[in-house]
Amino acid sequence: MNNGPMIRKEQDIVFKMIRIYCKKKHHGAALCEECQDLNEYAGQRLSRCKFGEEKTACAKCPIHCYKPMYRQKIKEVMRYSGPWMLLYHPVESIRHIPMPDKLKKLMSR
Repeated sequence: MNNGPMIRKEQDIVFKMIRIYCKKKHHGAALCEECQDLNEYAGQRLSRCKFGEEKTACAKCPIHCYKPMYRQKIKEVMRYSGPWMLLYHPVESIRHIPMPDKLKKLMSR
């Protein structure tokens, strides 16, 4: 099981996105059963990621570890919640944007 800082950060971001989605779509104060199930599944998948702390964005990963039903649902959640993340969690949104390799090299100098 992976429980490093990058995995925990990814789990936190996914949870925040699912929470936004559930609140806006299902109108509950807490996660509904369906969204809670998705959150637990996503957390398990992240903690068992083969690449661990070296993982890329799931959309760019060569291995699709989500079952098709969950993959479709998490895509729907991310498409809906992504723009809302800028409003509710602006710092995490900016940090989560992938940085091109050229820019990473310039910043590390």
